[in-house]
Amino acid sequence: MKKYKVYVDGQPYEVVVEEVTEQSATQTAASPAPAKPAAPAPQPEKAAPAPQAEKAAPAPAAQSTGGGAAVPAPMPGSVLDIKVKVGDSVNEGDALLILEAMKMENEVSSPASGVVKSINVAVGASVNTGDVMMIIE
Repeated sequence: MKKYKVYVDGQPYEVVVEEVTEQSATQTAASPAPAKPAAPAPQPEKAAPAPQAEKAAPAPAAQSTGGGAAVPAPMPGSVLDIKVKVGDSVNEGDALLILEAMKMENEVSSPASGVVKSINVAVGASVNTGDVMMIIE
């Protein structure tokens, strides 16, 4: 075990770190170490609610629009390229457009097979999570 001094907002705290190997992990699970009082964590003056982390998914499920399947934006970003045009036939999993988010290019694929009924975005447009970008009929 190693002892370190950590500074949080200028306040020093002593922490003890134990290196865990496969053997020591199984021994620790079998015989727990005696409880030691931990140093109190610093409390912020005003605790803001933690933002909920979004689950990473290849593409959200298609939303039914009555006239086809909507292709929602999986994350906020900018449209870099549109790979299809209205009237094109697409299969489930085909690339529809490229969405740039956090300096990464993300390919948005078709949630269903069908024909592109409408394209609701243009190259350079900004979208928010859930915005309907296309309709597949």
